[in-house]
Amino acid sequence: MDNASLPQWHWCRFDELSVFDLQAIYRARQTVFSIEQECAYLDADGFDEASFHLAAWSADRSMPLAYARVVHPGQKYTEPSIGRVITVTAARGSGLGRELVRRAVAHCQEAFPGQGIRISAQTRLEAFYAGFGFQPIGEPYMEDGIPHTEMLLPG
Repeated sequence: MDNASLPQWHWCRFDELSVFDLQAIYRARQTVFSIEQECAYLDADGFDEASFHLAAWSADRSMPLAYARVVHPGQKYTEPSIGRVITVTAARGSGLGRELVRRAVAHCQEAFPGQGIRISAQTRLEAFYAGFGFQPIGEPYMEDGIPHTEMLLPG
């Protein structure tokens, strides 16, 4: 990949997102979670405002190729949490998902030092997250019709 086609990584707070960025993020999240996974749920859940947002933008910045949010500690869980982790179809298999999670974990550790990181992972991705040091907590549970496992990366 030449530099012109490399994704552009960008971290920001909710109020720093342009309306165009926000629309592209919501479109990507809804495509992956609602359409591809055939899951009806409330995506705009009120946690976006209390989050940092990370996206690997396409070279023309028209769409996020990979995206995650980091919800501040004390909002969803006691610890900071990483969620809404997606890689769009066009970017799957490129390593962007792994780089996305690596960057999200690094951001949490820098922004909230000494705290663990909690996630609600789709159970089929448990081994993927274990590769970053996340450990399952409790038994799998159903969330929006998909098996999930709560996982914690100790601080």
